Amino acid sequence: MHTDASAPALSVRGVSKSFGRTQVLNRVDLTLARGERLAIIGPNGAGKSTLFDVVTGRTRPDGGRVLLHERDVTAHAPHLISRLGLSRSFQTSQLFGQMSVIDHLRCAALWPSGHRYTFWRRMRGLREVTQRSEAWLARLGLAHRRDVPAGALSYAEQRVLEIGLCAASSGSVMLLDEPTAGMSQSESARMVDLIAELSRGRALLMIEHDMHVVFSLADRIAVLARGAIIACDTPQRIRTHPDVRMAYLGEYADRHSVRGERDA
Repeated sequence: MHTDASAPALSVRGVSKSFGRTQVLNRVDLTLARGERLAIIGPNGAGKSTLFDVVTGRTRPDGGRVLLHERDVTAHAPHLISRLGLSRSFQTSQLFGQMSVIDHLRCAALWPSGHRYTFWRRMRGLREVTQRSEAWLARLGLAHRRDVPAGALSYAEQRVLEIGLCAASSGSVMLLDEPTAGMSQSESARMVDLIAELSRGRALLMIEHDMHVVFSLADRIAVLARGAIIACDTPQRIRTHPDVRMAYLGEYADRHSVRGERDA
């Protein structure tokens, strides 16, 4: 399918979602350009994870559309959206505890290597898949953990692997849900560097509560409050936006200058 190179990588148009009488998303509009890093911030319960679920096909919206490279994927199943170039990490670990690190990466490399999910074939016999996986091991700094079960990794290593799986699947659009949650300051700093590297040339949509991480990575920041986007702008303008300061940033905006920590 031919797409205009100037067209958005991802478009969310008028998306609404309610659970019972609770409206979680209220006509959300959001556009992610190709190669752009866009962070979504907002208080707990604002609807951020629900928005990710709608975009990835896990939840059907009550109204509105989701377009991936101009293709309407609103009614698509998650695995079909993934095959069209969207990959996602979750807020909590989704790894297989007894599966080795290398086998996780082999699974992620199957589709980009041109292989379908044929369960009667051994992945270890697919040379190109193994070569891709070994390269990703080195890139993620996990080569020394190659044959270790994912459940035996440290928390930070598990997060690195999960984000590596997103990148190894060769998706052109990456969605990361709180990638640095629960990490120490040094672990978060390393994760910022890794995300900056792995997202180069891809579109990145990220939910993150750590403002240092947000301002280090984002080209633009969208603020979601009570299910609606109340602002979407550059980090410098978001810092001083009165509605954003009132709804979310608060003391962080007061403690930091407009210059910011970004431009990774």
